[in-house]
Amino acid sequence: MARCWQPTPSGRHRLSVLGALNAATHQLITVTTDAYINSQHVCRMLYQLAALGLTVPITVVLDNARYQRCGLVQETAAHLNIELLFLPAYSPQFNLIERFWKLVKKCCLHARYYPTFPDFKSAILDFIKTAHVEKKDTLKSLLTFNFQSFKEVKIEIS
Repeated sequence: MARCWQPTPSGRHRLSVLGALNAATHQLITVTTDAYINSQHVCRMLYQLAALGLTVPITVVLDNARYQRCGLVQETAAHLNIELLFLPAYSPQFNLIERFWKLVKKCCLHARYYPTFPDFKSAILDFIKTAHVEKKDTLKSLLTFNFQSFKEVKIEIS
């Protein structure tokens, strides 16, 4: 019996991507870093959104991460006339971008091996950059406004 060696990446690398998805056009604005996302990254994304020059109000849906709720982000959003909408805890299903990230993981991570971190990073960023064209039909069906919510229901056990 012969041993079979499977190459694995060495070391610990991080690619953090903060994204804002236009729910109507599926245009994606991203801020990336090889470190952790912080409030400065969120502010940078807000400035990118404001720079689009949209004529409609901008609402950014956020979870409850501390770096998203801080004063710096709140003040920047107010200055740029961007509304921040914070989701209830443990409810990522109400944020369209979470569906997009699931597609990224499916297409770029599941059953994939990248020999180097730059290969991995390139695959993710290239997918994000081209998804609105190459995965247009998938995004059209995936990024719909179909959300499911459950009201408090009394369950009677007999």
